[in-house]
Amino acid sequence: MTTGVRRRMGVEERRQQLIGVALELFSRRSPDEVSIDEIASAAGISRPLVYHYFPGKLSLYEAALRRAADDLAGRFVEPPEGPLGARLLRVMGRFFDFVAEHGPGFSALMRGGPAAPAGEACAITTASTTNALIDSVRQAAYEQIIAHLRVPEPPARLELVVRSWISLAESTALLWLDGRRVPRAELEVQLVHDFGALLAVSAAHDEATAALLRRVLASEPADGPFAELVGRLAGLIA
Repeated sequence: MTTGVRRRMGVEERRQQLIGVALELFSRRSPDEVSIDEIASAAGISRPLVYHYFPGKLSLYEAALRRAADDLAGRFVEPPEGPLGARLLRVMGRFFDFVAEHGPGFSALMRGGPAAPAGEACAITTASTTNALIDSVRQAAYEQIIAHLRVPEPPARLELVVRSWISLAESTALLWLDGRRVPRAELEVQLVHDFGALLAVSAAHDEATAALLRRVLASEPADGPFAELVGRLAGLIA
């Protein structure tokens, strides 16, 4: 007969475990509602041991945010093969996977993080960290989309299109979480259509963007999301 022995974790392994446990809890409820005691219990350790690895809940929350931000940025990575519309649709599918998995945590992240009762300076630090992480995700998403468009030096109008679309995706996801009144699959397609529409509006004012749009549409199959958008708009005009 053998007796199971709990393996002792190294410092970094324990830190990573705590970050994972905290992220899971923060994903299900607002970080303000999660206590250190609850994190310790879920990790199977004592409250003082949590403080041995992290000075407080906010530092643990920030570490969880960094992991979540890396995960979210990775959702925009897509192999550069095939029509752009299909690629963006797959990206939106992974983006909404993340939103669905981390609903309350995503909302807290996009709205500036949890309240910080420990003092104004702590609140300012947390907000600054949160904003920096959000900006890093937005920049990673922007760079991925620009890479897919194959424009080494994007002009100002194209940068405006891409950054506006990323902001629209964030706002759409937050509204979807508030009741999920529109089917997720419809929103994913609509956001791809939104990208095409923003690009078309910019193309109407700028020949460089118009040339890019023509190139995108030339590689779009008849059953692709951009072709569907063109068909729908033509139906409205007819």
